[in-house]
Amino acid sequence: MRVSHRLTDSPAILAIGEQDLGMQMRQILEASGQKVPDSKPIFEFNPSHPLIEKLDGEQSEERFGDLSHILFDQAALAAGDSLKDPAAYVRRLNKLLVELSV
Repeated sequence: MRVSHRLTDSPAILAIGEQDLGMQMRQILEASGQKVPDSKPIFEFNPSHPLIEKLDGEQSEERFGDLSHILFDQAALAAGDSLKDPAAYVRRLNKLLVELSV
């Protein structure tokens, strides 16, 4: 995880390391049955984005965890990745929407 100074509109992204394959290339190799080297994307966040600022001030550990997971999952989706646990993403998002609608 690292602070990003290149993001302007997005709260966060998943960046790949300089030596790592891009998400599309990884998916192509996996689909063709090729062995794909392990890599871990880097979660970069924009400290000036309103969502990150709200997250920074969040008092509830549970809500902080839920919001952090949602941001990570959104960054993964934006990068073209699939979620490891889509049901958990939907559950967290629905929980947040209910809290906001009260």
